[in-house]
Amino acid sequence: MSGRRVLVTGGSGFIGSNFVEKLLRRGERDLINLDVLPPAEEAQLPFYRNVDLLDQAALQRAFQEFQPTHVVHWAGRTDMFGQGVEDYAANHVGTRNLLAVAKETPSIQHVVFTSSQFVVGPGEMPTHDQDFRPHTIYGESKVLSEKAVREADPPYTWTIIRPTNIWGPRHPRYPNEFWRVLKRGRYFHPGGRRVTRCYGYVGNVVEQVLRILDGGDRFRGKVFYVGDAPVDLFDWTNAFSNELLGRPVRVIPSVALKGLAKVGDLVVLAGGKFPIFSTRFRSMTEDYVTPMGPTFEALGPSPISMKEGVRETVDWLKSQSAFWR
Repeated sequence: MSGRRVLVTGGSGFIGSNFVEKLLRRGERDLINLDVLPPAEEAQLPFYRNVDLLDQAALQRAFQEFQPTHVVHWAGRTDMFGQGVEDYAANHVGTRNLLAVAKETPSIQHVVFTSSQFVVGPGEMPTHDQDFRPHTIYGESKVLSEKAVREADPPYTWTIIRPTNIWGPRHPRYPNEFWRVLKRGRYFHPGGRRVTRCYGYVGNVVEQVLRILDGGDRFRGKVFYVGDAPVDLFDWTNAFSNELLGRPVRVIPSVALKGLAKVGDLVVLAGGKFPIFSTRFRSMTEDYVTPMGPTFEALGPSPISMKEGVRETVDWLKSQSAFWR
């Protein structure tokens, strides 16, 4: 990609750091990562700059100095602990600041804005790109971000991506949640009906975004869910159980697991920890399917299988501490 200068926001985070790593492996060195935290990988430090998207002046200086041709906007707050949409200013205000700065940067050719599948909650799939039905405050903040992009009507090529439930090496929560519970033998999968979810291995998401950048103007104004094909949740959890423990995942009746979740609610309410509670039980037994067809039609199939992704993730976990080995 001769002449391409890539500016990444949030390149120290989960998906962002995997994206930066991929760019470096491809030999792209005209690269800068703007984040409030430095990357964990030493090889990525030379490309890092401490910039907060809520500091528009600092953001503008970074753009003016680097003069990017392509921008991938990963930065934002992704947890579910906020009490109101104002707690997620890093998402919608940060996006507005980036739009304002990009407008004054004539070198820009293409910007990829990261939204979330949470702009449309579980249930009926959206009928069009602006059929918003957020079911979390985080999702509401991403709706505001998407609307900001459309209202700005940027002169450059812009594309919005909505990551599904992304997993893989460097995940910020799963090593302390699902994978750890599974490793300790405390995970039980609910029996009964098939539960269909849209997940995505991070390596496939990175590849999809690169294909969007490489595709240029034909993706102007498009919205893509990024991730893998819908999967039976049992197949995903079972793959990790086999790789981590060498045996299939344990299955118990849903009614029994629901009872344990009620106990967990009381433990959590009292300030303790419990591997299962009602919110988590609902997530384990609720379908959440997103329209992935247009993504595969435009960008092609995912290059990395679930089995390969699970193996790569477990290899990464084993490199982190003796617990995983």
